[in-house]
Amino acid sequence: MAVVDAEYCFTSVYIGSYGSASDSHVFERSNFGKKLNQGKLNIPPNQPLPNDDTGVPMPFIFVADEAFALSDRVQRPFGRRNLTIEKKIYNYRLTRARRMVECAFGIMSNKWRILHRALDVNLSFCDAIIQACCILHNYVRQRDGVRFEDTLYECLLTEMNPTNVRGNHIGTTTREYFVKYFTSPGGSIPWQYEKI
Repeated sequence: MAVVDAEYCFTSVYIGSYGSASDSHVFERSNFGKKLNQGKLNIPPNQPLPNDDTGVPMPFIFVADEAFALSDRVQRPFGRRNLTIEKKIYNYRLTRARRMVECAFGIMSNKWRILHRALDVNLSFCDAIIQACCILHNYVRQRDGVRFEDTLYECLLTEMNPTNVRGNHIGTTTREYFVKYFTSPGGSIPWQYEKI
């Protein structure tokens, strides 16, 4: 599990959980998840969104998929049934942002080909290999910058089935504000309606 920045670099990784564990449970157990829930990360204070006429300060958020619980700091898409145009726009915008994470994993696995096969080593060494790949990935990204060839990697976001992970009231309120903002004159982008 990882947090990725806008340069496709890993800012936080959590390695070593079993594939059978739910993403939400793994996140809650990670140091990053614990610190986020305790308010101990160095996240800037809430600020108004660009071109937002209301000027309501909104939190800096992390985008996630449907497997995560909704909160004021973690936003996830709406389920796929009976969506309004506004909710489809919100899902599209969130998915565009989430692609950075998917692409970071794709770029890393294309660079470090050991990740193209099953790792036939003991578990602790497997964790060390993955951690080394993440560190080397960041080093190469920072040294070489964004290379055009890397942007050609096609990030496929597979369809996910909604789970029963519930959010809290503040998360729902935050999400509803983003829904309105993404379809407002100040927050919309010209091509978003063509993509839903």
